[in-house]
Amino acid sequence: MYHNDAFIEVKGAVEMTESRPRTYHLLGNLLTFHAFPAETGDRCTIVEIKTAPGAGAPLNHHAGEDESFYVLEGEFEFFLNGETSKVSIGDFVKVPDGAVHAFTCIGQSPGRLLCVNAPGAMHDTFFTEAGEAMPDGTTDIPAPDGPPDIPAIMAVAEKTGMTILAPQGAPA
Repeated sequence: MYHNDAFIEVKGAVEMTESRPRTYHLLGNLLTFHAFPAETGDRCTIVEIKTAPGAGAPLNHHAGEDESFYVLEGEFEFFLNGETSKVSIGDFVKVPDGAVHAFTCIGQSPGRLLCVNAPGAMHDTFFTEAGEAMPDGTTDIPAPDGPPDIPAIMAVAEKTGMTILAPQGAPA
């Protein structure tokens, strides 16, 4: 492969051949897997997240996986280790292994994030087991058909080693 007049050798290129759904819906997020861990040598997952206004990811933390977000479109509020920041197109948020974090789409229209989890197995399992598989090519976030099954989501989180924290003021 040539790039900028230099030769780049691509070793161990992996075709994206996993025969399972690549798009899932979870908590107002449409998650499209661009790469599963098996396709990256078990180094990471690459997921595009389209988030409905007011939706996002609840407070959570997990040991063993770094998580990074690049804002492709829209406005988000990120909570990371006690601090809240507003981010928009072109901003990058790095979540270190074990850090408490959450995000919410705060714009008037859906936002989009590119998310990289390393090594990615935890997030692959969580998103695909807690989420609802969607047909290939789905681009619209489905309307909720009722409240989320929080006990089921919590069970998958616990299974993968992720801890989801109750929001402040929530009943114990």
